[in-house]
Amino acid sequence: MPRVQAFCYTRPMRILFISDIFGKPGRNALSDRLPTIIEETGSDFIVANGENAASGAGITSNIARNILTAGVDVITTGNHIWRQKEVFPFLDESDRIIRPANYLPENPGRGWTLSVKGDQRLAVINMMGDLYINAPVGPFQAIDEVMGQLPAGIKHILLDMHAEATSEKVAMGYYLDGKVTAVVGTHTHVQTSDEKILPEGTAYITDAGMTGPHDSVIGVDKKIILNRFRTQMPVRFEVASSGVLIEGVIIDADAEGRATAIERLRLAVD
Repeated sequence: MPRVQAFCYTRPMRILFISDIFGKPGRNALSDRLPTIIEETGSDFIVANGENAASGAGITSNIARNILTAGVDVITTGNHIWRQKEVFPFLDESDRIIRPANYLPENPGRGWTLSVKGDQRLAVINMMGDLYINAPVGPFQAIDEVMGQLPAGIKHILLDMHAEATSEKVAMGYYLDGKVTAVVGTHTHVQTSDEKILPEGTAYITDAGMTGPHDSVIGVDKKIILNRFRTQMPVRFEVASSGVLIEGVIIDADAEGRATAIERLRLAVD
């Protein structure tokens, strides 16, 4: 299991991406451990996917504020963003939480944001896949327009590609190779072992995993899911509680925005 102390420093920018915070166990793990992880890795920007932070489905404004207070710079989301209606005004108010850019322009929130620290700037884009989760606008039809909206001269760009199909995520990685610093896949909650630097300098992983209870079926109590599969009857999902891990990736990039390293992060909390 990788340890945070093992990561080496290759300035000028280090990005820590925390994947799919799931329910209260994931939120508690983040708030307890993130300051130490930031210190030990020397990360400059922290991005976290929070689309399952509210009991496994969506995010609320209070939860979002707590995640930001814990040390996260930008929260990305995904296909469950509309599950908690209370968060809609916060999506419009805050530029530190984004929803998939390929939702409709009239929907609450924004699809990308710019995080600035001193003379460093990181653009973060959120995109949702089309295969099996039916984005309103296809990601390959939307991404060029979004890229054209970024400030001139921005070099460091991270895309959270929130998608079900591995093929769609892999294809997006190659489509954006050399155009962005990193394409990080989220949504399936199972960390993949295909982290790499693509030929033109983009860091890529198909899925960065899940921050939450892994003694579960992708975050949900095992007994509930097994009963659903066995009986085919609807059930009420409940967040599991044990086997909590913090998962994600750490990405290093040079001054021109080209990725120089990507490593998986997987830390046991209990």
